[in-house]
Amino acid sequence: MGVEAKQFKGALKLWASGVTVVTTQSRENQPKGMTATAFSSVSLDPPQILVCLNQATDTGAALLESRHFAVNILSEAQEDVSNQFAGSTTQEQRFAAVPWQAGANGAPLLSDALAALECRVVQQIQAGSHWVVIGEVDRVVCRDGDPLLYYHSAYRRVAAAD
Repeated sequence: MGVEAKQFKGALKLWASGVTVVTTQSRENQPKGMTATAFSSVSLDPPQILVCLNQATDTGAALLESRHFAVNILSEAQEDVSNQFAGSTTQEQRFAAVPWQAGANGAPLLSDALAALECRVVQQIQAGSHWVVIGEVDRVVCRDGDPLLYYHSAYRRVAAAD
Protein backbone atom coordinates (compact mmCIF):
# COMPACT_ATOMS: atom_id res chain seq x y z
CA MET A 1 0.00 0.00 0.00
CA GLY A 2 1.66 3.18 -1.21
CA VAL A 3 1.10 6.86 -0.65
CA GLU A 4 -0.83 8.70 -3.34
CA ALA A 5 1.03 11.43 -5.23
CA LYS A 6 -1.38 14.10 -3.98
CA GLN A 7 -0.78 13.11 -0.34
CA PHE A 8 2.97 13.01 -0.88
CA LYS A 9 3.00 16.48 -2.46
CA GLY A 10 0.76 17.78 0.33
CA ALA A 11 3.23 16.62 2.96
CA LEU A 12 6.25 18.03 1.13
CA LYS A 13 4.59 21.45 0.83
CA LEU A 14 4.95 21.69 4.60
CA TRP A 15 8.74 21.56 4.42
CA ALA A 16 10.30 25.03 4.17
CA SER A 17 13.44 25.12 2.06
CA GLY A 18 15.90 27.52 0.59
CA VAL A 19 15.94 28.12 -3.15
CA THR A 20 18.97 27.49 -5.33
CA VAL A 21 19.94 27.64 -8.96
CA VAL A 22 22.22 24.77 -9.93
CA THR A 23 24.51 25.67 -12.83
CA THR A 24 27.06 23.94 -15.02
CA GLN A 25 28.72 24.33 -18.38
CA SER A 26 28.00 22.03 -21.31
CA ARG A 27 30.59 20.33 -23.48
CA GLU A 28 29.98 23.15 -26.00
CA ASN A 29 30.83 25.75 -23.29
CA GLN A 30 27.18 26.81 -22.99
CA PRO A 31 25.85 27.77 -19.54
CA LYS A 32 23.09 25.53 -18.17
CA GLY A 33 21.01 26.12 -15.06
CA MET A 34 17.85 25.15 -13.22
CA THR A 35 16.05 26.01 -10.00
CA ALA A 36 16.34 23.38 -7.28
CA THR A 37 15.06 23.24 -3.72
CA ALA A 38 16.39 19.72 -3.07
CA PHE A 39 19.79 20.75 -1.69
CA SER A 40 21.54 19.80 1.54
CA SER A 41 24.89 19.65 3.26
CA VAL A 42 26.32 16.13 3.54
CA SER A 43 29.73 16.33 5.21
CA LEU A 44 32.05 18.89 6.76
CA ASP A 45 35.20 16.79 6.28
CA PRO A 46 35.47 16.65 3.35
CA PRO A 47 33.03 19.49 2.56
CA GLN A 48 30.22 17.89 0.54
CA ILE A 49 26.69 18.80 -0.51
CA LEU A 50 23.94 17.09 -2.44
CA VAL A 51 21.42 18.20 -5.03
CA CYS A 52 18.57 16.23 -6.56
CA LEU A 53 18.05 16.69 -10.29
CA ASN A 54 15.32 15.32 -12.53
CA GLN A 55 16.88 12.92 -15.02
CA ALA A 56 14.95 14.54 -17.87
CA THR A 57 16.65 17.96 -17.57
CA ASP A 58 19.34 19.19 -19.91
CA THR A 59 21.08 20.84 -16.95
CA GLY A 60 21.37 17.50 -15.15
CA ALA A 61 22.72 15.78 -18.25
CA ALA A 62 25.36 18.50 -18.78
CA LEU A 63 26.31 18.44 -15.09
CA LEU A 64 26.88 14.69 -15.10
CA GLU A 65 28.92 14.98 -18.29
CA SER A 66 31.11 17.89 -17.13
CA ARG A 67 31.40 16.54 -13.55
CA HIS A 68 31.48 20.17 -12.27
CA PHE A 69 28.71 22.45 -11.06
CA ALA A 70 27.80 25.34 -8.78
CA VAL A 71 24.95 25.74 -6.33
CA ASN A 72 23.83 29.38 -6.18
CA ILE A 73 21.82 30.09 -3.02
CA LEU A 74 19.30 32.80 -3.91
CA SER A 75 18.72 35.93 -1.88
CA GLU A 76 15.26 37.17 -0.96
CA ALA A 77 15.48 39.67 -3.84
CA GLN A 78 15.83 36.91 -6.45
CA GLU A 79 12.32 35.53 -6.74
CA ASP A 80 12.31 36.46 -10.43
CA VAL A 81 15.57 34.55 -10.96
CA SER A 82 14.05 31.45 -9.37
CA ASN A 83 11.04 31.69 -11.68
CA GLN A 84 13.20 32.31 -14.72
CA PHE A 85 15.32 29.19 -14.11
CA ALA A 86 12.28 27.07 -13.18
CA GLY A 87 10.21 27.94 -16.22
CA SER A 88 10.02 26.52 -19.70
CA THR A 89 12.39 29.14 -21.08
CA THR A 90 15.47 28.23 -23.07
CA GLN A 91 18.87 28.17 -21.41
CA GLU A 92 19.82 31.30 -23.37
CA GLN A 93 16.76 33.14 -22.02
CA ARG A 94 17.52 32.01 -18.46
CA PHE A 95 21.00 33.53 -18.47
CA ALA A 96 20.27 36.59 -20.64
CA ALA A 97 18.90 38.85 -17.90
CA VAL A 98 20.95 37.50 -14.97
CA PRO A 99 24.47 38.81 -14.32
CA TRP A 100 26.96 35.98 -13.87
CA GLN A 101 30.58 35.02 -14.34
CA ALA A 102 32.27 31.69 -14.84
CA GLY A 103 33.68 30.15 -11.69
CA ALA A 104 37.06 28.43 -11.50
CA ASN A 105 35.44 25.16 -12.59
CA GLY A 106 33.58 26.82 -15.47
CA ALA A 107 30.13 26.70 -13.86
CA PRO A 108 28.21 30.00 -13.88
CA LEU A 109 28.18 31.89 -10.57
CA LEU A 110 25.17 34.21 -10.29
CA SER A 111 26.53 37.64 -9.34
CA ASP A 112 23.72 38.53 -6.93
CA ALA A 113 23.32 35.13 -5.25
CA LEU A 114 23.63 35.05 -1.48
CA ALA A 115 26.24 32.30 -1.78
CA ALA A 116 27.76 30.09 -4.43
CA LEU A 117 29.42 26.73 -3.90
CA GLU A 118 31.67 25.42 -6.67
CA CYS A 119 31.65 21.63 -6.69
CA ARG A 120 32.88 18.55 -8.48
CA VAL A 121 30.79 15.40 -8.68
CA VAL A 122 32.04 12.63 -6.41
CA GLN A 123 28.99 10.36 -6.56
CA GLN A 124 25.65 10.06 -8.33
CA ILE A 125 22.81 7.81 -7.27
CA GLN A 126 19.68 7.08 -9.27
CA ALA A 127 16.57 7.50 -7.12
CA GLY A 128 13.26 7.17 -8.95
CA SER A 129 12.98 9.93 -11.55
CA HIS A 130 15.97 11.85 -10.15
CA TRP A 131 19.71 11.77 -9.72
CA VAL A 132 21.05 12.43 -6.25
CA VAL A 133 24.35 14.13 -6.98
CA ILE A 134 26.96 14.48 -4.25
CA GLY A 135 29.52 17.17 -4.86
CA GLU A 136 32.71 18.02 -3.06
CA VAL A 137 32.92 21.76 -2.49
CA ASP A 138 36.14 23.30 -3.85
CA ARG A 139 35.33 27.01 -3.45
CA VAL A 140 32.67 29.21 -1.87
CA VAL A 141 31.53 32.80 -2.26
CA CYS A 142 29.35 34.39 0.45
CA ARG A 143 27.56 37.72 0.50
CA ASP A 144 25.45 39.56 3.08
CA GLY A 145 21.67 39.28 2.95
CA ASP A 146 18.75 36.99 3.65
CA PRO A 147 17.75 33.85 1.76
CA LEU A 148 14.76 33.26 -0.46
CA LEU A 149 12.58 30.53 1.05
CA TYR A 150 9.88 28.29 -0.42
CA TYR A 151 7.02 26.96 1.70
CA HIS A 152 3.49 25.75 0.97
CA SER A 153 3.87 26.44 -2.78
CA ALA A 154 4.88 30.08 -2.28
CA TYR A 155 8.01 32.16 -1.78
CA ARG A 156 8.67 33.36 1.75
CA ARG A 157 11.19 35.52 3.55
CA VAL A 158 12.90 35.26 6.89
CA ALA A 159 10.99 37.27 9.49
CA ALA A 160 12.91 39.69 11.68
CA ALA A 161 13.40 38.46 15.23
CA ASP A 162 11.48 40.40 17.87
